[in-house]
Amino acid sequence: MAFMTADIGIITVSDRASEGVYEDRSGPAIEAWLKGVLVSSWQPIIKLIPDEQPLIEETICSLCEHCGLVVTTGGTGPAPRDVTPEATEAVCDRMLPGFGELMRQESLKVVPTAILSRQVAGIRGSSLVINLPGKPSAISDCLNAVFAAVPYCLDLIGGPQLETNPDQLVAFRPGATMKPS
Repeated sequence: MAFMTADIGIITVSDRASEGVYEDRSGPAIEAWLKGVLVSSWQPIIKLIPDEQPLIEETICSLCEHCGLVVTTGGTGPAPRDVTPEATEAVCDRMLPGFGELMRQESLKVVPTAILSRQVAGIRGSSLVINLPGKPSAISDCLNAVFAAVPYCLDLIGGPQLETNPDQLVAFRPGATMKPS
């Protein structure tokens, strides 16, 4: 599937934020981080939904129809209603365990409870789905840890080409820095 535009899905999974009990700060934190790092043209498609596995699955699937990258926030802890990883695994064709491993490793440098986080990443068709924790400060930590691999992953699966500002984050693409012989 070829993407004509670089639409990026941002899903906040939160019962309380979706009910208006408090303002969603996590989705906007993802959008702000991406605006600070990406130099290629893109637009966010933002969703705010409750912690309901069928709805999370449906929302991920819907966004993957036109978004090469879908980033979720929230629902990755051990509480009974935290079902974002299960929803992601249910709709992805293949899982990429290195993303979750690295995000937890980096988060453990900041807070010991990061070991409780269950975020995952996977591929659905030509889309990459990444789960992030719901805490806004953890979003930056996790994206800083894994995003260097995201543009090349999207290249490999046929997603949109994303370019980063090298002053903010250097995306890794094999051979990109090699000089011709």
